[in-house]
Amino acid sequence: MRYPLFGLCLFGALLTGGLAFAHHGWGSYDAARLVSMTSAVQQVQWENPHVTLVVSHESKNWDAVLAPPFRMSARGLQPEMIRPGTSVTLEGYPSTRADAEMRAERIIVGGKTYELR
Repeated sequence: MRYPLFGLCLFGALLTGGLAFAHHGWGSYDAARLVSMTSAVQQVQWENPHVTLVVSHESKNWDAVLAPPFRMSARGLQPEMIRPGTSVTLEGYPSTRADAEMRAERIIVGGKTYELR
């Protein structure tokens, strides 16, 4: 390549742009409508970019998007505290694009409330 620095900069710009595109905003959740549900956890994915739970509520399986793992840990939540079968209360905003999906603002586990944002 004639201009190795140009190629390196182009590669970096494309990589950074792709990562920024991969992360989403919260505009697709209805912040005017707070919902609350108590249920046993069906599934847990404790991984980046966000911890996700599946809970059954009113005959639907809801996908709940929580905070990133590092923030969950900083708030005092550890993976062993939220396992399938654990009863949780979720409070958050429903998606405007997907049925039965929410952005959780707080979670109550074992009688203790954890703020996620």
